[in-house]
Amino acid sequence: MEQKFTNAMELMSEIEEDLTVPKNIKLKIKEIKNYFEDESSLIEVKANKAMEILDNISDDTNIPSHTRAQIWSIMSVLESNE
Repeated sequence: MEQKFTNAMELMSEIEEDLTVPKNIKLKIKEIKNYFEDESSLIEVKANKAMEILDNISDDTNIPSHTRAQIWSIMSVLESNE
């Protein structure tokens, strides 16, 4: 797995462990993590799919503001060209 996915996975694990994050957000984060572990997809496809889901999550009105900032950080990591 590419380094940026490892970094993104670590950030997503922090969100999953946060007790203030709604369950539906945690389920979406888990979905992204499972998608990253799928070996049959290309890296670019994984990143694009994750970005799409994260963008939808960040628009959720129930998400805590600090979690929204974490999601933007994950998106930034995925967008980087490392």
